Amino acid sequence: MIEKAKSTSQRLPVAKTYKIYVNGKFPRTESGRTYPLPGSREDPAANICLCSRKDFRDAVVAARAAVSGWSGSSAYLRGQILYRIAEMLEGRKDQFVSELVRTGLAKRGAAKEVAGSIDRLVYYAGWSDKVQQVFSSVNPVSSSHFNFSMLEPTGVVSVIAPEESALLGLVSAVAPVIVGGNTCVVLSSYTKPTSAISFGEVLHSSDIPAGVVNLLTGQREELLEHFASHMDVNATVYYGEDSDEIQSLQEHAALNVKRVAIRSHSDFQKASSQGPYHILDTQEVKTTWHPVGI
Repeated sequence: MIEKAKSTSQRLPVAKTYKIYVNGKFPRTESGRTYPLPGSREDPAANICLCSRKDFRDAVVAARAAVSGWSGSSAYLRGQILYRIAEMLEGRKDQFVSELVRTGLAKRGAAKEVAGSIDRLVYYAGWSDKVQQVFSSVNPVSSSHFNFSMLEPTGVVSVIAPEESALLGLVSAVAPVIVGGNTCVVLSSYTKPTSAISFGEVLHSSDIPAGVVNLLTGQREELLEHFASHMDVNATVYYGEDSDEIQSLQEHAALNVKRVAIRSHSDFQKASSQGPYHILDTQEVKTTWHPVGI
């Protein structure tokens, strides 16, 4: 005799496992470790991957492989791709609002954060083909030469994303890095990581090449040193105000003289949390001399 099906109220929900986003794919961590979010292990709302040093190293390899293709693409194309990401995020805004509400935001605040994230992507898409025009220069020199200065991407950038702003802070950290032609490895919020991996799903369905953005989840205490000390990382962007973390970051970054940008924004809705100078943080200035008359 067939047993009567259990009612929906008796059914145990299947908690989603949010995998990391590396090289355009969604692998599990190398160690297989996860942590529950939030609450107890008996009733987690989701399972989040707990990344290790090996996961970070794999992500750096993917980011390095993507540098030449991404930095070699036209500024116009990069702007179009950022705009496409904004379009994809717009189409899934209800999902992101729901996820942000589960992290503790009120629905109105969650909707505002999603809208701000979309607008920020459009903002940096607009800067893509203008930043070079604004900040490049023809320099006056006393010899018979033309002297030009122009911007070039620094390469692979490690990003410690904001802890409290799960989506808008993440977008504000990633967009200026990639619009300038860099690739990145990002450590998302530990307490509010779901929006970051869902944003990886948006990236996956957009036109951005694999390896340009790599999203990891895990503990700052375990990964911060590696984000700063890895010899194939060219710059690090850190969001936060912890003095011990900042000191550790700067000390380890000095091992290969990588650039470190420290940002302490708390309200990412403010105009000060965006701007072309955020793009410049991960750019190098190349100066070329050319003799006059040749």
